This record gives sequence, C-alpha cells and structure tokens, in this order.
Amino acid sequence: MKLLYGTGNSAKLESMRRALADLPVEEEVIEILSLKDMGREAPVVPETGNSPLENARQKALAYYDFYQMPVFSCDSGLYFEGLPDEVQPGVHVRTVNGKYLNDEEMLEYYTGLAKKYGNLKARYHNAICLVVDREHVYECMDESLMSKAFLITANPYSKVLHKGFPIDSLSVDIATGKYFYELGEDELNRLAMGDGFVEFFRKFMAADIREGWRK
Repeated sequence: MKLLYGTGNSAKLESMRRALADLPVEEEVIEILSLKDMGREAPVVPETGNSPLENARQKALAYYDFYQMPVFSCDSGLYFEGLPDEVQPGVHVRTVNGKYLNDEEMLEYYTGLAKKYGNLKARYHNAICLVVDREHVYECMDESLMSKAFLITANPYSKVLHKGFPIDSLSVDIATGKYFYELGEDELNRLAMGDGFVEFFRKFMAADIREGWRK
C-alpha cells in the first residue's frame, strides 16, 4: 500500500516511517514514499494557514492534485506556556519578523528566548490531513497528536544540529532530564508524536478506504 508523505523534510520523513513501520493493514504494510521518489519536482505549496491543520490541508490537497495518488501532510505549531502572544511561534516556528530562519539561526533565536524568559515549557500541536481522493479527506488536530510537554533551555546540548530539527539541541525531556539528543529514536518518537499518528492511520485505513484506494 503506497502512500505519499507530502514533506520536503527528510528528518520528518524518516521519523514517520519508523512510527508506522509496525502498522500492517491486514495482509499489507504501508510503504511511505517521499516527494523525491515521485520522479518529478514537487510544486511549491504556500503555507498560509493560521493553524497547523489549515497548513496540513493546503499541502495534502495540493500534492494530491499534482501527483494524483493518496497523500498525507502534517504540520506543527510550537506553543510556550505562559509567554505573551507576540512571542508564541505557533505555525511560524521558522519565520521570525518575516524572515525564514535556517537551522543555525533557529538555534540562536530560541536560545535567546530561553535566556530572556528562563526555561520554556513547550508543546508541539500537531495536525495531519490524509487525502485518498477529493471525496475522501481525513484530518485530525486533537490532543492525541500533541507532543508531551518538554523544556527549551538556553544551554545547547551540542552545536552539531539534527538537520531539520535544530531545536532538539535545546529541548529537554521533563520526565528524565535528558536532552532530546540523548534519547533513542523510539523514545524521541513517543515524546514528539505519541501514539496519535499511529492511531489515526489505524482508524482511517479501514476496508472501505482501501477499496477506494485501489480504484
């Protein structure tokens, strides 16, 4: 069962592949394809939504229209407990004052926030939109998709960044006190994604959807 993941972020792609690796649908398994697997350059999709779900929907529908195959896209917003609205990243995690930040600039910016406000208690609010076809669109942005709460500190674990996830160098698991860089892949997946994404696919990849999938 082939399913396109509409993202250009290789770190997110591999994370999702690991999360869904043990989720067979009856006799089948899910093969997640990347945009690079598609043989032609992906369109540029503007992310102009005001919420993670709006952005996920924009991307999934655009990629479905372009590739004409089942596709899902995800989006996240970063929210800090107790901080004023004007410094809440929300869906603009990489864009500050109109500038799109690279990994090193992100590390510098969020280090500065933690220095100013102290350790930041944070959560990612995640959303997903799955498009089987234009008549079968499934989406979710509820608490089951939220990350667990974690801390962002002003003291980076390492200057060597996880490409695509630079904030991991500042992120600390509250339960263990370990930086994200110290956690194994399974631990990190559970912290960042929980079981919500797996349950989403388990619920919606039912027999009636698979029937339409093959048409």
